[in-house]
Amino acid sequence: MLPTELAEYLDSVRITGDVATPRQDNLRHMHLFLEGNEHLEFGVTRTREWSYDDVFDLMHDRVGIDPDRAHVRGQDTIDAAKCVASLDRFADVLGAAVSRSERILFATGHPAGLLPVHAAFARSAAAAGATVVEVPEGRPFGEGDIRQIFGVLVWHQHGGLMHTHFPAPMRLSLQTLADDGLAPPDLVVADHGWAGQAASSGLRTIGFADCNDPGLFVAEAQGQLEVAVPLDDNVPPGLYGPLIDYVLTRAGMPPV
Repeated sequence: MLPTELAEYLDSVRITGDVATPRQDNLRHMHLFLEGNEHLEFGVTRTREWSYDDVFDLMHDRVGIDPDRAHVRGQDTIDAAKCVASLDRFADVLGAAVSRSERILFATGHPAGLLPVHAAFARSAAAAGATVVEVPEGRPFGEGDIRQIFGVLVWHQHGGLMHTHFPAPMRLSLQTLADDGLAPPDLVVADHGWAGQAASSGLRTIGFADCNDPGLFVAEAQGQLEVAVPLDDNVPPGLYGPLIDYVLTRAGMPPV
């Protein structure tokens, strides 16, 4: 699939374009991030002062939200061309790590949307000779624990896989590796607080972020997160199929 074809597809299924996340949610999350809200900071350590206008301009530049500051409610957007350009960089980093047979850690805070995406990349990476980092399961977090499903770290609670923004699951997972005398991963592929915490911990990290996830784009702008791919991170997972195929093809990784 050509980049232009992928961009058209992403818009057609609202992974980009007129996405489901409302404008007011995007703006509110920028404020909450700057206030240090535990659900929106994603474990990101700010290395400089960021104003609301700084973050707003960044989100327009990196994501493609509407630049009109008077637009405070209703529809907002993610630019498909920006998404595809970031996917190219994401694929290049992932493909290079796989070609070097590196140790890669996959994790998601959006199991209902992105778990199959990360799982596909993990399966292909392993088939191509990379090592998918395994973290000993069962480390308690909240009223649940950390589990690894199809090679992807998730937070489990009360028999279900939880949507979470918290950075603590990644901190716990990295500490579990250290406690067992295991080296940290060479690359982390993640989203939400899993990605923000990994990047703030100095690990090479790439991942996905929605238009209401300003923290990861700030981390990217600060040089902590290597690639933040702007997209709707919670559409029905089958819709991500062409995106998965595109990344694997560009990365030179085997199809799944």
